[in-house]
Amino acid sequence: MSENREYQEKKRILFLGLPWTFTKYTIGQEILTVNTGLLRTEENYCYMYKIQDVKLTTTLTERIFGLATVICYTGDVTHPQISLTHIKNAREIKDFILEAAEEARQKRRTMNTLDIGSSGSEEV
Repeated sequence: MSENREYQEKKRILFLGLPWTFTKYTIGQEILTVNTGLLRTEENYCYMYKIQDVKLTTTLTERIFGLATVICYTGDVTHPQISLTHIKNAREIKDFILEAAEEARQKRRTMNTLDIGSSGSEEV
């Protein structure tokens, strides 16, 4: 993925898929940003290498209006799950996040591991 792509998408209301909310998602090669709020704004960041898994969900109403929700499961302490709710081009964005996350992990030489609950200190 040598291109320097970036996606900007707004959360949309479910009715007609219009972007009348105050939530903006920016998905870049290195970082995913969620900006929310009008009077009290909040910015949340998650580095791509921390994203472990991505899920695409669509309800019937979302499909009617061409929207979907992308859920990112992360290793981030403050936000273990980031939802990009009611966005257009969700499948393309999901694929981009998966590719960018894998590329970021390879660039940083990090690896995701899974704790399978071996908390006991039994010796074999």
